[in-house]
Amino acid sequence: MAITLTEKAAARARNYLAEKQQARGLRLGVRNTGCSGYMYTVGLADTIDPDDQIFESQGVKIVVSPKNLPYLDGLEVDYAKQGLNEGFRFSNPNAKEMCGCGESFSV
Repeated sequence: MAITLTEKAAARARNYLAEKQQARGLRLGVRNTGCSGYMYTVGLADTIDPDDQIFESQGVKIVVSPKNLPYLDGLEVDYAKQGLNEGFRFSNPNAKEMCGCGESFSV
C-alpha cells in the first residue's frame, strides 16, 4: 500500500502544514458526494488515531483513516496552477470513472 506526493504537492503540503504548527501531517480522505460518487478531501491532521495509516512521501506525513484506505491505495497527489486555478490533482488507479469537471470519481 502506498500514497505518494510529487515534489510540487509536497512543497505545497509543507507550506500548508507550516501555517498550523500543531498539525501532525496531511490528512487525505474521500466523502460521498459529486456526480460520480466520491470526492477527495484534503486537510490537516491535528491528531492521529491509533488505527490511522501513516505514509511518508517527500518528507511529508500523510494520514489516512482505515475506511478511506481502499479508495486511496496507490494514489499519487500532484499540485498544479493553471491560470487563476490552483490545487491538488489526484491520479488514482482505483478510480473507474471521473466526472467531467474532475472533482469526483467512482470505483
